[in-house]
Amino acid sequence: MTDPALAAPSARAAELHERMLAFMREHVLPAEADYLAHRQQAGPGDHVVPPVVEQLKKTAQDLGLWNLFLPSESGLTQLEYAPIAELSGWSNDLAPEAINGQAPDTGNMELLHLLGTAQQRSEWLEPLLAGHIRSAFAMTEPDVASSDATNIATRIERDGDDYVISGRKWWTSGAMDPRCAVLIVMGKTDPAAPTHRQQTMVIVPRDTPGVTVVRDLPVFGHSDQHGHAEVRFDGVRVPVTNVVGEEGGGFAAAQARLGPGRIHHCMRALGAAERALALLVQRAQDRVAFGGPLADQGVVQSHIAESRLEIEQARLLCHRACQVIDTEGNKAARTLVALAKVAVPRAATAVIDRAIQVHGGAGVTDVSPLPVMYGWHRAMRLFDGPDEVHLRSIAKAELGRTPVLPPGRVVQ
Repeated sequence: MTDPALAAPSARAAELHERMLAFMREHVLPAEADYLAHRQQAGPGDHVVPPVVEQLKKTAQDLGLWNLFLPSESGLTQLEYAPIAELSGWSNDLAPEAINGQAPDTGNMELLHLLGTAQQRSEWLEPLLAGHIRSAFAMTEPDVASSDATNIATRIERDGDDYVISGRKWWTSGAMDPRCAVLIVMGKTDPAAPTHRQQTMVIVPRDTPGVTVVRDLPVFGHSDQHGHAEVRFDGVRVPVTNVVGEEGGGFAAAQARLGPGRIHHCMRALGAAERALALLVQRAQDRVAFGGPLADQGVVQSHIAESRLEIEQARLLCHRACQVIDTEGNKAARTLVALAKVAVPRAATAVIDRAIQVHGGAGVTDVSPLPVMYGWHRAMRLFDGPDEVHLRSIAKAELGRTPVLPPGRVVQ
């Protein structure tokens, strides 16, 4: 019997997918050369926004391809959104932002939608949903092992009606973008509280005195337009009304934010893997060596088959996690999301690596998109929780699970 949750998407979801496919073919992929030329002319240290980005955003809005990541805005389930997000992953620099579905803004919008006050939603969520500003999320720190979020050392201290923030963050994605207007910062408000009640999230406008964007952190030598910044907070003062949720609720808020964020990253990574496989197949068919196309070589055929196998397995796991999010909620899907967060980047990097190999020297230079694709998806095995943390949580869930059947005896 077919699980109704895995049945065909709604007519509207299917139509949006077709519209997104046409948008990618007719607008996004042809715009990549313009985007790259503009960025190369500006130089890697310049985070100027190529004009084509805003042009694509306008086109996407006109086509109704806007804010599809947020069910309350789009009416789509996560399972219906997954194939659309996957298409955006074909062009990670352009397409996610074009449809207002880019990290870290999506996670911040989800957080403000879930926990924000009416004032916070009016001041920050509405312009983010409109695509008028961008944002950053400041959680990771250089001086502690941020794979354990309870290690966070940045202090957020109450002083009358204000919070005073002091500390240093890095990998604050989005902070280099000239449109970045606000940061959501996680720090400790009460180091003496129980471990998971010590942290609080607060909203910090980018232009608040004491906020210093120190430098950008390239990924494998590549500087993204929005940047991954080191940021220093020196006595930064914001009103206590800027708290996200409640004081001491930062750890729970982080988990609420990262759950959907992780699965959205997985959706897009599947698109990157599909593009890499398409590039691999094209290269294998076009390139001639040893008297015939590379596609005639058994080892290349193996690369192609293994890649297809890994993509399909990863997609099924991602979609299963989406289905449980839709039907049972984020908490029930926690282990499935962890499984997808490990499996999908592994599959994507493996496929991209094979495509690099088949491209030879061209595969490791900027004449192809493969090096940047590889760097980002290798980094994905670290951000939003490294593989090892997810594997630990998967193992703990398995150890605590009651088997459907007893394991049976083993003859000694």
